Amino acid sequence: MTADDSAVPEPDAEGAADSDSGADRAGRSATEPAGGAGRYPAHAFEEREPPEDRPKDNPLALKVEELILGSARTYTPFQAARAADVPMDLAARFWRAMGFADIGQARALTEADVLALRRLAGLVEAGLLNEAMAVQVARSTGQTTARLAEWQVDSFLAGLTVSPEPGMSRMEVTYPLVELLLPELQEFIVYVWRRQLAAATGRVVQAQDDEEMVDRRLAVGFADLVGFTRLTRRLEEEELGELVEAFETTAADLVAAHGGRLIKTLGDEVLYVADEAGTAAEIGLRLIETLSNDETMPELRVGMAFGTVTTRMGDVFGNTVNLASRLTSIAPKDTVLVDGAIREELTAVGDAPRSEKDSGAGGGYRFALQPLYQRPVRGLGVVEPWLLSRRG
Repeated sequence: MTADDSAVPEPDAEGAADSDSGADRAGRSATEPAGGAGRYPAHAFEEREPPEDRPKDNPLALKVEELILGSARTYTPFQAARAADVPMDLAARFWRAMGFADIGQARALTEADVLALRRLAGLVEAGLLNEAMAVQVARSTGQTTARLAEWQVDSFLAGLTVSPEPGMSRMEVTYPLVELLLPELQEFIVYVWRRQLAAATGRVVQAQDDEEMVDRRLAVGFADLVGFTRLTRRLEEEELGELVEAFETTAADLVAAHGGRLIKTLGDEVLYVADEAGTAAEIGLRLIETLSNDETMPELRVGMAFGTVTTRMGDVFGNTVNLASRLTSIAPKDTVLVDGAIREELTAVGDAPRSEKDSGAGGGYRFALQPLYQRPVRGLGVVEPWLLSRRG
């Protein structure tokens, strides 16, 4: 190892090693000797406040944490990195990517943290992942599971842990409940993940080439609740939360049931994709039809576009996504607007007629398309939207 290899970036304002791109350090974890100088720089997670000034953790909360994590707090970050035989700066990058706060050198990590570090670093050392990919795995997993954990606590654990009898503390209710639920939830989460992984892997196997997996042609749909900002001022917080949950649940169920993939929900908006335009069109119309029959729901508008999208960490990007979003913003209430590419896809497979003259001959068309006036769309030039409806 050269002298330059032992030079670790100084800690930033948060007191941790710099977590920016580590291209100059790529592969170093596989080549540096264990225990080499600079492998565990003591300053990488400096103390930001004296231990005696740090607030004491609630012993009851620690008891639940130990139950969930399976072991007690044993290691400081420095000790955990050393036990896992991982450079401290790489360990810091992994922890930050997973969404964990810098903790100085507090003794707050467990055997599970050491094992996780060892596994990630092992994938790099084995050549299965490079360092940047390992950080991406940590980040995507951390972001997904953080939201899942928040949802589980907000949606049912918070309600279940309310004291059923006067005088009982929340801890007296929480501990046995978590003890019962934890193994069941863990098994269920692993099952769902395996199912989703199988579906995603199937799409990779069926792709024609590597470029298709990065830049794919997909139908992209946005569904947006109309007047949501006004609702936030009028409804109580609990009512607003129930409305958003009902909308997201309905949208997720319809997207999944009809063969689409829900990308994300944004409170009053959902983003979904489908491999075929007909699938996306069916989902868009089903959303309008279902929510228009629910008196508790505001009106909905949907915009869709078809074309090349870039997929990354479960999200989608590109002009096709932007166009679908713009079409949603100009769609009238309870309607679906699509771009010309969606129209071409639908007419090519016989799901919609090319003109109203063709529609009179029967043909078993599923959808009708009505051209609207061309209009400029910010950042995308002039587009010709088409009003999508269900035939018959």
